[in-house]
Amino acid sequence: MTTHTATTEKTGARTDEAAALIGDSRERIDALDDRIIGLIQERMAVSAVIQEARISSGGRRVNLNREMEVLGHYRDALGKPGTTLAMTMLELCRGRI
Repeated sequence: MTTHTATTEKTGARTDEAAALIGDSRERIDALDDRIIGLIQERMAVSAVIQEARISSGGRRVNLNREMEVLGHYRDALGKPGTTLAMTMLELCRGRI
């Protein structure tokens, strides 16, 4: 297998130039994904602090009004898929204490 064939097979591109662009772009996406994961982990930690404070003061673990605000924010920014993304993120952040 030649380098051209291996590169284009891996990327689905039909030219070396497109394969190079796709490879570089995938590296950027991987770096962005790492940052996004880090930010979600940071959000989870902050959420745990909030939940602990709320519970220790006699409140509930989850504040549904706040969750609705978050869902609306993501929906407004990203459309319907944003709501799904926000639901997943909220699920990750609930009940960690």
